Amino acid sequence: MKKGFASDNNSGVHPAIFKAMEEVNHGHVIGYGNDSYTAKAIEIFREKFGEDTEVFFVFNGTGANVLGLSSITRSFHSIICAETAHIEEDECGAPEKFTGCKLLPTEPVNGKLTPESIQHHLKGFNFEHHSQPRVISVSQATEMGTVYTPAEIRALADLAHQHNMFLHIDGARIANAAVTLNMDFKSFTKDCGVDVLSFGGTKNGMMMGEAVLFFNQELTTETKYLRKQSMQLYSKMRFVGAQFQAYFKDDLWKETASHSNRMAKLLEAEVAKIPGIKITQPVEANGVFARVPQEIIEPLQEHFFFYIWNEKESEVRWMTSFDTTEREIYEFVELIKTLVSG
Repeated sequence: MKKGFASDNNSGVHPAIFKAMEEVNHGHVIGYGNDSYTAKAIEIFREKFGEDTEVFFVFNGTGANVLGLSSITRSFHSIICAETAHIEEDECGAPEKFTGCKLLPTEPVNGKLTPESIQHHLKGFNFEHHSQPRVISVSQATEMGTVYTPAEIRALADLAHQHNMFLHIDGARIANAAVTLNMDFKSFTKDCGVDVLSFGGTKNGMMMGEAVLFFNQELTTETKYLRKQSMQLYSKMRFVGAQFQAYFKDDLWKETASHSNRMAKLLEAEVAKIPGIKITQPVEANGVFARVPQEIIEPLQEHFFFYIWNEKESEVRWMTSFDTTEREIYEFVELIKTLVSG
């Protein structure tokens, strides 16, 4: 399959991460995370987020979100999220199935929730006929390729805590956000009042395996049982631990995320020059959203596959990855120019 701009999930595994997995592929170690490689990876997370951070590794992003949300809710609770959120649009109802909670989708502004936009959901507290709002869940970076500032995160965390609620972050593209903000992870998550973080790596060069981070140990009394029950406890955990060790070594995560962000900015700059193409969202991570002539979409997809985001408005999404090259960007742009001039 020719490389395209459909998803950063479509890219392969970074060679350094693949090598790390090969290096631990010898001998026997105790399974289910009771090995030195997993222990070292957890140690690295605690160095970055604080010794009181609880770390649980899972298979994938949906599993991370489900485990994090399940640990802090009961079935009579509700979870506030953006209409575009992954937990609302792309997880096949898994959060509702496994938590039993009602999702309360809200119209975002450039992909983001604001305290004002969710006020209408902050009701029914202590009223037994109403699901009880318990979690505000946001994505960082958002599904629209935008990035919350620390102040925006802090405002949502403060609002949540004022109502005895929690703030959860879906960090599938947390590395891209960190590069954009030019900050360490802790500064715009734990330090801003975030309670639970799904920490992703698969979209940024890893093969599989995500981490669920809890910044309040009291929230994790049942998490290990929930992880097993939700089929997210990996037996050969050393291969997840080895990946995260490589991911953090010499800031590989920053190198890969910086590259994909830079490719997105290059793509934005070049397509913005083409008459008839309109960028619809601020490009702050590794996604470019654009409105294009309807008639060029199909022939363009034949050469560089990508997804239509809003068919009614002829809006498409182009995602860049750690292995996207400048040459591919320029080839794509030239093809757009050719098709537009038609």
